[in-house]
Amino acid sequence: MSIQAIKGVKDILPDDIAAWQHLEATARKLFEDYGFAEIRVPIFEYTELFARSIGASTDIVEKEMYTFEDRDGRKITLRPEGTAGVVRAFIEHKMYADSQLTKLYYLGPMFRHERPQKGRYRQFYQIGVEALGIDHPHVDIEVLAMLHALFERLGVTGLTLQINSLGDAACRNAYRDALKKYLAGKLSSLCTDCQRRYETNPLRVLDCKVDADKFNDSPVMLDYLCGPCKAHFETVEAGLKRLGIPFEVNTRLVRGLDYYTRTTFELVMGHMGAQNTVAAGGRYDGLVQEIGGPATPGIGFALGVERVISLMKPPDMASSRPALYLAALGPEAVALALPLIHDLKSSGIRTETDYTGSSLKSQMKKADKSGATYTLIIGEQEMKTGNAILRNMQTKEQSEITLASVVEELKKKLARVS
Repeated sequence: MSIQAIKGVKDILPDDIAAWQHLEATARKLFEDYGFAEIRVPIFEYTELFARSIGASTDIVEKEMYTFEDRDGRKITLRPEGTAGVVRAFIEHKMYADSQLTKLYYLGPMFRHERPQKGRYRQFYQIGVEALGIDHPHVDIEVLAMLHALFERLGVTGLTLQINSLGDAACRNAYRDALKKYLAGKLSSLCTDCQRRYETNPLRVLDCKVDADKFNDSPVMLDYLCGPCKAHFETVEAGLKRLGIPFEVNTRLVRGLDYYTRTTFELVMGHMGAQNTVAAGGRYDGLVQEIGGPATPGIGFALGVERVISLMKPPDMASSRPALYLAALGPEAVALALPLIHDLKSSGIRTETDYTGSSLKSQMKKADKSGATYTLIIGEQEMKTGNAILRNMQTKEQSEITLASVVEELKKKLARVS
């Protein structure tokens, strides 16, 4: 039996890669236009980083992390999300000393041991941003505006931005007490996980996928916001309206990570069922201090690459087709063509050939299948005369061209086509 990929992971094949590259390039350009710089952090970290930042009682830490001991006996975890590693790097390298507002973006694989299903894998990819240093609500608005602009550039429609506020330490305790009182009457009917969360972190009960429909009349955080948190959220709402960015307030949106404070949001697609979140994030003003740094506010988001690609229109594949297919007929023609192929590729002209020297009929089939704009034919006659036949694969027009002038002539013709 042949060795196959591990359950829950996926190969990204050449036919699929154009969509990935388009998404990544679009995100890079947009983020950098907004002043964000790329950061690349390790794929694995000490386990305590995720336990302290994400929350020991979350599903991710309790059930989903890939954790193992290294040879020194330290617990190591493959990163289940991107924010914790970026914040650890922000602290370790004292990036807070360089600027009042540090804006970073990242992309790469994450790992969670979940039940594999459409759009959800055990190795999955995220693109995310983090803005650290300023707690002004206009930073929240900018991050949300950038997220909205990204999906506009990608041509993805039908998404709904849902926002909420989770308050801060000054107002959340009162809400926590009210929620516990509300949940106490339902405790016996809740799932085992919710019964445990009731004691450790009752807000996490609202994020349960099993009992979600039982909390429609629960207390809502917005009714318990202190003055500063209420003013912050109202400013975010007003800013989104001013920019013409549509949104809904979802009073029961809590997200699945413990570090969120104040502004919290999800971008959801209605037709995707229970797994309808395409991008999500929020403010995490206590996270930097929680993992050993100075008190520093922050906000960010991450999007699931696989889910976004499933919503995108296929990108134009024309740029991935060769400009020229070189049909060299016979071993002598193949030898003659070798330096020419090198010159063409070195000059930026994408060229394909099969080096077999097979028949003209066989190679023309390959040229047609490749999608090449032109085919250059070199056979016995062409080697004698120093000329070759250049065929336009769309118009079927053919012309003679000297082998010495192939590179320059092709550059001119391709420039006219583009």
